[in-house]
Amino acid sequence: MHVETVHGPEERFLTNRRLLPRAAALLLMLPLLGGCSLLGDADNGKASGGGQGRGDRAPLVVAATVETVELADTIEAVGTAFANEQADLNSTVTERIARVNFADGAYVPRGAVIAELVRTQQGASLTESRARLTEARQRLDRLKALQKDGFATRAQVEEAEAAVNVARAQAASAEGSIGDRVVRAPFSGWLSLRRISPGAVVNAGTTIATIVDHSRIKLDFSVPETMLAAVQPGLAIEARAAAFPGETFRGTVATVDPLVDPVTRSVMVRAILPNPDLRLRPGMLMTVELKSRPREALAVPESAVVGEGARSFVYRLDDDNVARRQPVTTGLRRDGQVEIVSGLAAGDRIVAEGTVKVRDGATVRPAARPGAPPAGEEPA
Repeated sequence: MHVETVHGPEERFLTNRRLLPRAAALLLMLPLLGGCSLLGDADNGKASGGGQGRGDRAPLVVAATVETVELADTIEAVGTAFANEQADLNSTVTERIARVNFADGAYVPRGAVIAELVRTQQGASLTESRARLTEARQRLDRLKALQKDGFATRAQVEEAEAAVNVARAQAASAEGSIGDRVVRAPFSGWLSLRRISPGAVVNAGTTIATIVDHSRIKLDFSVPETMLAAVQPGLAIEARAAAFPGETFRGTVATVDPLVDPVTRSVMVRAILPNPDLRLRPGMLMTVELKSRPREALAVPESAVVGEGARSFVYRLDDDNVARRQPVTTGLRRDGQVEIVSGLAAGDRIVAEGTVKVRDGATVRPAARPGAPPAGEEPA
């Protein structure tokens, strides 16, 4: 092997002069090599089905048909349950309890005697008053008979009539005094737990028992004044209680308070809930749902509506499965559905899912449901 050794400047100059033509030739060949590489890549892309071949394939989307559904505006609130009738049975006098005539939670009809207070002195006064009334009536009858025979004057008869009236008033007062010592049920209902025993002395105003009629429940709740126009008597409501998860109690709005609270800017609403099994109790906290303006409206899935600023639109499909951008006006949103106020008609086909892959005027391959084969193709 022969090795050429360069010893001086002249020798290095000659060597570089020989290498320059080779370098220039390499520079001229670089563009040609790059073009071959690009052509090779293009050929490889066509062979593998990539590049523009993939762009020509229509995107697969889920199609749906615009349908008519039943919708209603929903108002949610929290309310408190009250009994249909409820009253505290208090003593009107200071006296000792003589008898208690009820058990814990017992049902009593209207007028039933709940408790009796000692009334010995009042009983004696009543007996005396009734005796005086009887005596006054007998004297009046005798004077009327004597007046017919001319042995009694009109003045004597009038005096006897006045005595009868006084005796009658005294008897009524004695009866009222005894009545104050007898506690009766003002209406039919269920009594509270007994917290008083015979022999105890109670003062005037002391609660002896509480009677409750909760065969139906009054449910009071407030709604904002902005929703006042949607709440009317007779409107159906649905209520739920934490004590009975998963259960719904239905009733109707009975009354809307004519006054609006100037602080909270809300109005009280009272609904009536039937309670035949007495499961609901006064004092319960319940969530309320009102449905107003029930109507039939067009609805589409929420995934079909595309927002662009303040506007909304959907992609409507024609007979050739070409997607056209259609502006729509939306309304209520509920349970994954959007109400369509205008822009579509019942029976229109739209892109329900896959809107991100669709462009206005593009052809798509619609499927009836997620995972279903495209229209015109058989499942594998």
